[in-house]
Amino acid sequence: MLDPSSSEEESDGIVEEESKEVMAPQAGSRISPSRTSESSGGLAPSSSRSSARPTSPSPSAASEQEKEDVEKLQREEEERKKKLQLYVFVMRCVAYPFNAKQPTDMARRQQKITKQQLQQTKDRFQAFLNGDTQIVADEAFINAVQSYYEVFLKSDRVAKMVQSGGFSTNDCREVFKRHIEKRVRSLPEIDGLSKETVLSSWMAKFDTIYRGDEDPRKAQQRMTASAASELILSKDQLYEMFQNILGIKKFEHQLLYQACQLDNLDEQAAQIRRELDGRLQMADQIARGGKFPKFVSKEMEAMYIEELKSSVNQLMANLESMPVSKGGEFKLQKLKRGHNTSIIDMGQEDENTLSKSDVVLSFTLEVVIMEVQGLKSLAPNRIVYCTMEVEGGEKLQTDQAEASKPTWGTQGDFTTTHPLPAVKVKLFTESTGVLALEDKELGRVVLHPTPNSPKQSELHKMALTKACPDHDLKIKLAIRMDKPQNMKHSGYLWAFGKNVWKRWKKRFFVLVQVSQYTFAMCSYREKKSEPQELLQLDGYTVDYTDPQPGLDGGRAFFNAVKEGDTVIFASDDEQDRILWVQAMYRATGQSHKPVPPTQVQKLNSKGGASAQMDAPISQFYADRAQKHGMDEFISANPCSFDHASLFEMVQRLTLDHRLNDTFCCLGWFSPGQVFVLDEYCARNGVRGCHRHLCYLRDLLERADNGAMIDPTLLHYSFAFCASHVHGNRPDGLSTVKVDEKDRFEEIKERLRVILENQIIHFRYCFPFGRPEGALKATLSLLERVLMKDIVTPVPQEEVKGVIRKCLEQAAQLNYQRITEYAKIEENVGRLVTPAKKLEETIRLAELVIEVLQQNQEHHAEAFAWWTDLMVEHAENFLALYAVDMDAALEIQSPESWDSFPLFQLLNDFLRTDYHLCNGKFHKHLQDLYAPLVVRYVDLMESSIAQSIHRGFERESWEPVKSLTSNLPNVNLPNVNLQIPKVPNLPVPVAGLSVNLPQMPSFSTPSWMAAIYDSDNGSGTSEDLFWKLDALQTFIRDLHWPEEEFAKHLESRMKLMSSDMIENCVKRTRMAFESKLTKSSRSTDFRISPTICTMFNVMVDAKDQSAKLCAMEMGQEKQYHSQIDELIEESVKDMIQLLVAKFVVILESVLAKISRYDEGTLFSSFLSFTVKAASKYVDVPKPGMDVADGYVTFVRHSQDMLRDKVNEEVYIERLFDQWYTATMNLLGTWLTERMDQQLHVYQLKILIRIAKKKYRDFRLQGVLDSTLNSKMYDTVRNRLTLEEATASVREGGMQGISMKDSDEEDEEDD
Repeated sequence: MLDPSSSEEESDGIVEEESKEVMAPQAGSRISPSRTSESSGGLAPSSSRSSARPTSPSPSAASEQEKEDVEKLQREEEERKKKLQLYVFVMRCVAYPFNAKQPTDMARRQQKITKQQLQQTKDRFQAFLNGDTQIVADEAFINAVQSYYEVFLKSDRVAKMVQSGGFSTNDCREVFKRHIEKRVRSLPEIDGLSKETVLSSWMAKFDTIYRGDEDPRKAQQRMTASAASELILSKDQLYEMFQNILGIKKFEHQLLYQACQLDNLDEQAAQIRRELDGRLQMADQIARGGKFPKFVSKEMEAMYIEELKSSVNQLMANLESMPVSKGGEFKLQKLKRGHNTSIIDMGQEDENTLSKSDVVLSFTLEVVIMEVQGLKSLAPNRIVYCTMEVEGGEKLQTDQAEASKPTWGTQGDFTTTHPLPAVKVKLFTESTGVLALEDKELGRVVLHPTPNSPKQSELHKMALTKACPDHDLKIKLAIRMDKPQNMKHSGYLWAFGKNVWKRWKKRFFVLVQVSQYTFAMCSYREKKSEPQELLQLDGYTVDYTDPQPGLDGGRAFFNAVKEGDTVIFASDDEQDRILWVQAMYRATGQSHKPVPPTQVQKLNSKGGASAQMDAPISQFYADRAQKHGMDEFISANPCSFDHASLFEMVQRLTLDHRLNDTFCCLGWFSPGQVFVLDEYCARNGVRGCHRHLCYLRDLLERADNGAMIDPTLLHYSFAFCASHVHGNRPDGLSTVKVDEKDRFEEIKERLRVILENQIIHFRYCFPFGRPEGALKATLSLLERVLMKDIVTPVPQEEVKGVIRKCLEQAAQLNYQRITEYAKIEENVGRLVTPAKKLEETIRLAELVIEVLQQNQEHHAEAFAWWTDLMVEHAENFLALYAVDMDAALEIQSPESWDSFPLFQLLNDFLRTDYHLCNGKFHKHLQDLYAPLVVRYVDLMESSIAQSIHRGFERESWEPVKSLTSNLPNVNLPNVNLQIPKVPNLPVPVAGLSVNLPQMPSFSTPSWMAAIYDSDNGSGTSEDLFWKLDALQTFIRDLHWPEEEFAKHLESRMKLMSSDMIENCVKRTRMAFESKLTKSSRSTDFRISPTICTMFNVMVDAKDQSAKLCAMEMGQEKQYHSQIDELIEESVKDMIQLLVAKFVVILESVLAKISRYDEGTLFSSFLSFTVKAASKYVDVPKPGMDVADGYVTFVRHSQDMLRDKVNEEVYIERLFDQWYTATMNLLGTWLTERMDQQLHVYQLKILIRIAKKKYRDFRLQGVLDSTLNSKMYDTVRNRLTLEEATASVREGGMQGISMKDSDEEDEEDD
């Protein structure tokens, strides 16, 4: 391209020196003001000038501060220049990429969450929990959100992850999804509602809460807009991105863009060809001068040259494969060949010399006929039309028009291979004669258009025929001739050469690009498709020259020079010459850049007026760039720069830009950034190992500063470098520099330290398993880093040892963090009470369990290959807690049982963990608590035994509400940690001073009133059963993990319960017997509630023995059957005692009526007295009060027993025996008086007793087989017989009869 500021590259040494002298001060005075005007509002240029050209500081004139300011300005200016130069190189990579494409298979990065967004998310979830939203949710979902909010959102580890830039919206969602999956899976199945439906419903609600009041459509639009940077970017987007990365101002970009002609792809392709040629020359210079980099082996020097040349050849091949373009919008994808392109790829030719047949051009012509003017001789209604043709092609015709209005606007499209085609247009009118065979031609015009011809319509005078009398006939038409892609320039030139164009003559020339590296200067004649002569430009150098004497014709001269040959060209104006030289300069690939004489005159004029000549627009932009001091960056030779350091800089700045954008990139570049960096490396020969070493160093620096870096990315770059250093040629380079190897070893060690540190801090570097798979990738990378080379795998024991050491430190770190979080106070003197210390220890245990559960849930998968190490880590973690736990338990009182909830909390977690169950800490916990459990059980057993003894001594046998039925299913009040309260007894053990916590007073709680409506056992028995049940529940809820000791505890509990219940049963039976012995023997006896309570104690004892004394399988009979037999025997005895009591009462009744036996003195006297008295007063019927009293007693006893005793079987058994025994007694009494006649009063009483007894016991459910026994039949027959006898003798029984009657039923009622 043309650059007016590059005159220092002229071959003429004098001109070079002069240009340098002229340009130096101008550059200094033009760069700085532009800088200062942008940054500080136009400061005086003196400081800027001094920054551009530093002067020696004078100690007397400048202070140290001024020196520092000057140096700072110099550094800033140098940094700015370096970035501008770097931006030029980047722009060229974007403008014409021929090695790389933007990758489309990169993982999409999620939106990053900032501190403000995290706080906003917290507020939204808090509002939901407070009920401030309209979202309807069930209790299970609210609990899940509450847990998510407390455990996850409020975690300081999440806040740290947000600060590191590694936390995305997707992480929020995935953690919640994982969090609720366990909850939903544990829910019971619901008919018609699958758990997948519940999950999707919950996630939809989560999204609603997370989104808040924001319109989802706006959020989607914002996400779509921001995701654009993750997609394929256009050139303008890439330019803008790297302007931001390198700090380039917009006007600087515009100057550079226009001066570099980035929209001219031919110029960019030519620039690449020059760069590649320069790299080949540089390789030759290195080979000749022997200035090789320092390699690990001397033999690599020769290989290095071959690699340089091979890489350039590969780039040449890539460039050669690019289709020849004609300019216009350039897509980043590979260009497609145009439909009218005809090129010969010289990369496939065996010979370098072109023939005329190799150069083929294809042109498209558009001929548009507008109108004809001056047509006056024809009648207005005559029909006229035009024809058009390109010589050698088909002929086309316009529509017909009247002569009064000959306008068409018809377009004809033609294709030709002639650079100078002949276009013929003829005007015809239809013949009116009958015999005319052809229409009349009125006129014609023949045109010879070129691609440079005007495209707008013009008037052309037509050559008239004899048939047309009009003298001034003109036709208005437009001819557009498109320029083929492979035609770079065309026009008329004068030319003269030694081998071609041997006569100084004006010819039509076309600069043809056959391939990316083959150009030809061809001259054409009219109507010819092949060139008349051609000059292949390989090896030629084009430059401006002065007019040659003796050559007439042409105004502006230039030449093409090659060793042994010179071709002189001349154009008719200066602008045409500049365009020709620019086009040929791109084609030759020469390093020397021609400078037009107008620019040299301007430089030498020193402000004076110079001859202004026409110049193209590119010259204008070049002048503007020079004015702003940009020419040095545009004209700089890329081959003279250290692109390794430049790339290091641009990659570092790009990484900073990437880490600060809105995406959670974890160090990964965007597709557009990868594309530009790939193209830069390939185009400028940046070694792949250097690229990845710099990348690794930058990534590790960011990781040290707290940024979240994907270990997979580190692994990729590290593997590349390792493969290169060990000679595996990942990028085709077999040479290894000493510097690369040293830097690799340094980075390897640094990477090892960082990875170990991340494993130590795995809970904080990868909180809640985020980013997904990062911890697993870190472990994999550590194993790779520990390898000595890329072939020999590192011994697993060595890797295991490193990870073990890291996890040991991780255990200490994690425990330190949770103790700080729990704010555990150190024991300073005796300020911390044992209760407070125990409370802190339980709180710490909850945190320990939470940490281990989170490790299992979120990190166990990453350590899948090192499960045993994670178990060791957990044991080490628990061992640290064991120290604090032991210290807390040591200061507890020996008589205090408040530490059992700590055991249950830890044991419930440990016993369910496959790896930690019966591990070191678990066994230590068992050893610590086993003596406490044994001692507690001993004390409880002794205390319960004493409570039975003392309780029964003071027992009133008043019934109380039961506290045992379904007690385990009722949450007792004031129970912490959802652990059943440890039962304690108020009675001290003999010989021990035990300060047991007070048991709640034994009064029926109000919350149990609605549950139990019936009276049960006594206070002592209920207290006993409650204590036994609570003690067994406590022991059972311990879930003692060691099987043998657990069986021992169970066996002891069952045996103790059996003994206690046996004692209770025996004491109850004794009390029952004593109670009956002391009670009345007459019909005044009443079944008291105490007697029923004793029966109920037996009932409860039987029920509780099935639960408290039952052992598994074999031992079940040993305890359960024995106590059952005892209870059955005791109940049997109690029933017998009560029946005997009932018999005694009946005997007392029979004894009263025995006084009326026949033949006794008392009977006669009593009968006489009653008869005498009945004459004067109403004497009650003797004996009826006795019968009524007995019947009342029976009925009351039956009702009391039926209402108060809770066991139906016992009642039925008692009633059966009661009825049988009393009926037998009646039968025996009557049998003894078989020979005597019953007194009428005896008969009435017995009839009433027998009938009522039969009826009452039948109503109580006694079976007919028992009621209608032989003894009852005997009694009934005797009484019926006696009744008949008395009726005859006494004249009637006054309504009392063995026969049933309705009146008697009414009387009973």
